Amino acid sequence: MPVYLLPWHWDGLCAMYSLLTAVYPATGKLPIHTTSLPTTAKLRIIRDKALSQVLQYKTVSFMNGLAISARKTENGFWVQMDKGTELSCSKLIFASGIKDILPEIEGFAECWGISLIHCPYCHGYEYRHQKTGILANADAAMHYARLINNWSKDLHLFTNGKAELSDEQKAKLAERNISVTEKEIARLKHEKGQLKAIVFTDHSEQELSAAYYRPAYEQHSRIPQEIGCELTEQGLIRTDFMQKTIIPGLFVCGDNSSMMRSVASAVAAGNVAGAMANHELTEETF
Repeated sequence: MPVYLLPWHWDGLCAMYSLLTAVYPATGKLPIHTTSLPTTAKLRIIRDKALSQVLQYKTVSFMNGLAISARKTENGFWVQMDKGTELSCSKLIFASGIKDILPEIEGFAECWGISLIHCPYCHGYEYRHQKTGILANADAAMHYARLINNWSKDLHLFTNGKAELSDEQKAKLAERNISVTEKEIARLKHEKGQLKAIVFTDHSEQELSAAYYRPAYEQHSRIPQEIGCELTEQGLIRTDFMQKTIIPGLFVCGDNSSMMRSVASAVAAGNVAGAMANHELTEETF
C-alpha cells in the first residue's frame, strides 16, 4: 500500500525525499530565512524545482487538490479529495501547517510577512538599526523587547489600549529608552506591504520601518483532530520525537506540531516523519 502525504510546503517535500506519493497544495512567495538558501529566494520557485526532482522517481505521484476528510481504516487510512477522488494508504503524513489569525486592522494583512513580522531570528538582521515597533502587551511585550533591543535602539512599544505592564517592567523599558504608546491603532500606512507609519484612532501617527507581532493561530486543517489526534495546550498536534501521533500510522511534521516556525525546523521534522513512516513499512512487510 502507498503512503500519502498531505503537505503544505518544506516539511512535506522533505518527507517525500525520505519516502519517495504526495497530495501537495500550492503555497508561498515570501523570502526564506534560517537556512543557507539566499534570503531573496522565493518559496514557490525552490519548491517547484524540488518537486520536479522528486517526481523523477517512478514511485512518486503528485495530486494538486484539497483533502476534505479522512478516517482510520482496518488497513490504514481513507482520504476524500475535493473533486471526488478517494485514496487509500497504510501510512499518512500531515504537513498541513497552521493559519495565522490577524487582527482586522486596515493594512495589517498587506504588511504581514513583509515589514510586519513575527520573528527577530528570521527578520532581525534585515531591519537592524531601523525605527522598529512592537505590537504587544504584558509579558509578550517584554519578551519581544529583550530580543529586538539587540537589533535596534530606536524601539517603540504599542499596546493598542491600556498597557498591562508592572512598574518594574515599565522601569526596565524606560531604562532602555523604549517608549510605550497606549493609543488604539486605526490602520497601518504602507506602500506595497512596506510599513511607513502606524495611524491611531485620534489620527496621530508614528513613523516606523518595521514592527513585530505574535499572532494567534489555528490548525490549517482539522482532519488530524477529526481522525483523533490530540492537541497540546498551545494548539499544536501532539507528537513524539519521531513525529508519531497517538494514531498508529499517522505522522505529522512542520508548523502544525512545532513551536519553532522556520524552514529549517520544518525540513528536519519532514525528514524524520518520512524516515519513520518508511521504517514502519519495512518492518511490517519484511
